Order: sequence, then C-alpha cells, then structure tokens
Amino acid sequence: MSDITKLSLNELIQNIRNKKLSSTEITNSFIERSEKSKKLNTYVTDNFSSALEAAKIFDEKPNMDLKLPGIPIAVKDLFCTNGVRTTAGSNILNNFIPPYESTVTQSMWDEGAILLGKLNCDEFAMGSSNETSFFGNVQNPIGENLVPGGSSGGSSAALAANLTPVTIGTDTGGSIRQPASFTGTVGLKPTYGSCSRYGIVAFASSLDQAGPMSQNVKDAALLLEVISKFDNKDSTSIDFKRNKYSSELTNNIKGLKIGIPNEYRVEGMPEEIEDLWKKGIEIIKDCGAEIVDISLPTTKYALPTYYIVAPAEASSNLARYDGVKYGFRSEGENLIDMYEKTRSEGFGEEVKRRILIGTYVLSSGYYDAYYLKAQKVRQLIKKDFDNVYNNVDAILTPSTPSSAFKIGEKTDDPVSMYLNDIFTVPVNLAGLPGISIPAGIDNKGFPLGLQIIGKPFDEQTILNIAYSMEEKINFKNNITDWWM
Repeated sequence: MSDITKLSLNELIQNIRNKKLSSTEITNSFIERSEKSKKLNTYVTDNFSSALEAAKIFDEKPNMDLKLPGIPIAVKDLFCTNGVRTTAGSNILNNFIPPYESTVTQSMWDEGAILLGKLNCDEFAMGSSNETSFFGNVQNPIGENLVPGGSSGGSSAALAANLTPVTIGTDTGGSIRQPASFTGTVGLKPTYGSCSRYGIVAFASSLDQAGPMSQNVKDAALLLEVISKFDNKDSTSIDFKRNKYSSELTNNIKGLKIGIPNEYRVEGMPEEIEDLWKKGIEIIKDCGAEIVDISLPTTKYALPTYYIVAPAEASSNLARYDGVKYGFRSEGENLIDMYEKTRSEGFGEEVKRRILIGTYVLSSGYYDAYYLKAQKVRQLIKKDFDNVYNNVDAILTPSTPSSAFKIGEKTDDPVSMYLNDIFTVPVNLAGLPGISIPAGIDNKGFPLGLQIIGKPFDEQTILNIAYSMEEKINFKNNITDWWM
C-alpha cells in the first residue's frame, strides 16, 4: 500500500486488525516520510530505531484488543518520555532525559501505541507561532515560510504533513486549537482536569491541558478515549464518568441549541472570518440544531486577564530551572552569578518577557492591583459561560481571527501575536472543552477553523457537533509536499 501515511488513525487500526498491514510497515512508512521532511523542522528528537524495534516486537505477538495496536505516534516535546530527551523547546532543558513517563503518553503506550519521536514547540509552550523554540521555526506544510501556529506547531505541522497519524498537544490559551486552525486539522482541548498533567512540563498550572490532534473528528474521539482518565498523581485530575467517546459518536444533533456570542464579533475582524462563521451557522441549522444569540459580556477582558494569570504562574513554575539539579548550567563566579547566567542564557526572549511580567504582577504592591483582580475577572468570565449554558448546549465561534501568517511577520509585535488567542483564551480561563475543526479557506487558499465550546466534561456533545459539521463541510487539505 503506497499511501500508508495518508490513512487515518481508524483506517490504520482497521488494516492492522484485518492483517492487511503490519505495525512494521506502517512505522517504516512514517519514518521514511519524516526523514524526507526535515525542512519542516517538526522533530526535536526522533525515536525511529526504537520505534521500529517496538513495531517488530508487536508484530511477533500482536494484541488486537488494544485501542492503538502497533500505531506509531509522535508527541509534543512537552510530555516527559522515560529515557527519551524532553526539551520543552528550550535550551535550558536541552540535555534533559526524564527518568519517568507522563501519564498521558503512558496511556497511549499501554494501548499499543509506539513513540515515533518528540515534536517541536514554542519554548515552554509560550507562543502562538512556533517561532520561540530554541530549535528553530517550524514550517507550515500549507505553504513555505508560513507559521504552523503555536505552541503545538510541530504537532500540527507533522500531522498535516502526514508524518504521524495523530498526535497530542497541550493547550494553555489556544495552543491546540489555533495550530489546528492554521494547518487544516482537528484539535481538541478537553475540560481542565480531564487529562492528567503529570509529567507535562508546566507553563501555567491552572490552565494547561493535554489533548488530541488529528485528521478528523473520529480519530480525535478515539485518542481522547485513550488519554482521558483519572490520575492520582495529578492533584488537579478529576474523577468523573467518562464517555466512550468514539463508540458514542453520532451525527444526530437535532434539537441541540447552539449559542452565538455577540461579543466575539470583534472590531477589525476580517470579512472572511465573519463569512466563515455565517457558513458554520448555516451548517449547524442544516444539521437540525437551533441557533441562539447569547451574550458573554466579560469576554472582552479575557486576553488581559490571561496575560496576567498565565505569566504569574509561569514565573513561579519556571523558578525551578536554576542549573543546579538538572538541565543547562552556565559557569559563574559564585552561586548567584551562576543562577543569573544560567537563566539568562538558558531561556529565550519570550520566556524571559513572560517571567518578568509574571514576577511584576506578583510583586509586593502590585499583587492586589493585577493578579488578584485578574482572578476575580476570571471568575466573572466563568460565570458568563455558566449562565449561557442554562439555555444552550454548546457555543460556535471562529477558532482564530486570521489564517496562518508569514514567519517573522509578528515577532517584533508581541501584542499583535497575543491577539491570535482572542477566541481561544476564554475557554481556558473557564476550564471548558473546545474543539477546532477545519471549515474553509481564505482568499489565499489557507485553512480557517471553527471552534465549538462545550459545557464542563461534555466533550461528547462538542465531538458530535463537530462530527456532524465535518460531514457537511467535507474539507480537503491542499498540501503539495513542496518541502520534499
């Protein structure tokens, strides 16, 4: 089978179970394609030789009852992988090899998946374009010199380029959904507490959440089923009755009420984003659901709130990187000098910027004025969502305010870069699930996504809505393998 890498996750599983393909054949196909695709700069660390060994072992004793039998998968370099380098896209962790495994990745290996390697990302997940990584920019397979979105840019690019059948990313303010929108793929950010944070390199602990990235909604549902579970090792993990997301997937959404928030029609939003949104509304109606106008009045404060809360938590989380126990160390004349040089040389500019912001808003005299106030506003944002969910089952919005932009276009303008998260950030602040699906293209032919936001722990409903819409949209990614 010549186009193995173009098969979806569910198709690959079916071929393995029917013994039409072996794990070795599949793994080899993805490795060969990945080796020809180095120009995209998606991988930080490959695990190709070990992956092939694992595939051969699986083929000798196949277990077809597993959910991911012998399926090779590359993951974002934010997940700790036992014995395989984990850098978080940073020089300060350039030589870090974890002695333990993250719960999310372990869940995949327990179901038969095989680690292909670690994918590039913005340094410590701080970025919206994958331009802050110590290991360089990732190219969007959609077109040369385009950003793939961030921070899970390596994941979205590898997925869109068929270098991995599915992948996992992390989403703190939109880092799964925005790159999914930029690359014409599906990205799901689950409810906070749904997937364990154990073994994920922390950015902002009250916002970070792992989630699936895939070619289609059905694959995302299956991967969520694998990685969403209660974990005692994570104090924020929540024990609730989880759905069998893939087997309960349905395209029947008749009678559901879908909210359209007035406040998301932001000033200066391009006409093609507005048109895409209107198209999404019409598709929802065609599927038999009802459209309801809603109001989320505190949404306008979401971005400033996020850019106080997230850097504050980041400055605290990143205090542990001091060059003493592990990671990069710079030589200094004394302990303080070593600390200062290590952190100055080990962190990139964007990370240093956010640490400084975070330290400032937590400092004496400013804590009440900024951080405490931001936490109060965060509660108001959550209340807005709680109120509208008394009347609607889900919310439909654009995923991003634009399509993929050129590498370097916004690097000197951090505020403009931060505005990319305008539609995604409120979801993280409120701890809600959200999914981005490809829904059309702009006038340059670049993909655009629509976002469906759900009630807490109601991933099944937004998956069902996305599945119904996907069928009607029938989006086809136009990728020409220009990098080969």
